[in-house]
Amino acid sequence: MESNKSKILIIGVTGRLGFELAKASLNSSHPTFGLVRDSAFSDTHKSQKLHTLSEEGLTLIKGSLQDEDILLEALKQVDIVICAVSSKQVHEQKILISAIKRAGCIKRFLPSEFGADPDRSQVSDLDHNFYSRKSEIRRIIEAEGIPYTYVCCNLFTSVLLPSLVQPGRKAPPRDEVSIFGDGTAKAVFMSENDVAAFAINTVDDARTLNKVVYMRPRGNVCSMNELVGIWEGKIGKTLKKIYITEDELLKKIRDTPYPENMELVFIYSAFVKGDQTYFSVESSGGLEGTQLYPQIAYTTVSEFLDTLL
Repeated sequence: MESNKSKILIIGVTGRLGFELAKASLNSSHPTFGLVRDSAFSDTHKSQKLHTLSEEGLTLIKGSLQDEDILLEALKQVDIVICAVSSKQVHEQKILISAIKRAGCIKRFLPSEFGADPDRSQVSDLDHNFYSRKSEIRRIIEAEGIPYTYVCCNLFTSVLLPSLVQPGRKAPPRDEVSIFGDGTAKAVFMSENDVAAFAINTVDDARTLNKVVYMRPRGNVCSMNELVGIWEGKIGKTLKKIYITEDELLKKIRDTPYPENMELVFIYSAFVKGDQTYFSVESSGGLEGTQLYPQIAYTTVSEFLDTLL
């Protein structure tokens, strides 16, 4: 059973998503390796995660994205590479791509994306190259002829949903709520462990080779008006709604220093411009994860909001 499962190297296993990817890979019986920096072992929180994953069967390889020779040695042991580094480290994947090209044995590369499709962003004048860096990595992968799958899961439930998309808040409102734009643009939410389950299913799937896999699960594609409606139903109360126009939000983005304004930029992208849903998956040539893998159960937005009551 296990011998025909691809061997997977995950970079960034101590991060929130990387940890879930490693767990999902091990749960699916893939021989799984994690590239880990030395500094992670002296960080209590990270070393605890590494201990948990090691107990479950993860093979640790000490190294970093800066060391092409160590990367090369690691790559020779695996078939698949998944990178889950933070957005700040996206450009560091250039050395990894070079090593993948040199190794010549990697059947699939999933670069660090796991957000909105960077090629479809309409906020490039505001995002301090957040999306253009990811697009640049895509172009390098394609130019080198490296087999890939791009996973675009849009927003993590852990990011904006706990506050019901209220910047600066930690919990959802009980009295009044700000709604951006007219509240009708739809965004998509996914929990990290669900994203990991879908991502791991793509690695040995011929259908997803050199494709973009989008996550648009039923029950998780919501406008702000719909989100507020779901929450009002749960707390049995109508909230006072304050509509913030596109111009007002843009002014706030420009008046707030970087990087503090990035949360507002993501809200503008998702809930005003509709960057996550303005195009159809079919016409884009992409694939939709829940249609590919209907057997995977996932947490809906409504179920997530139940946890906040």
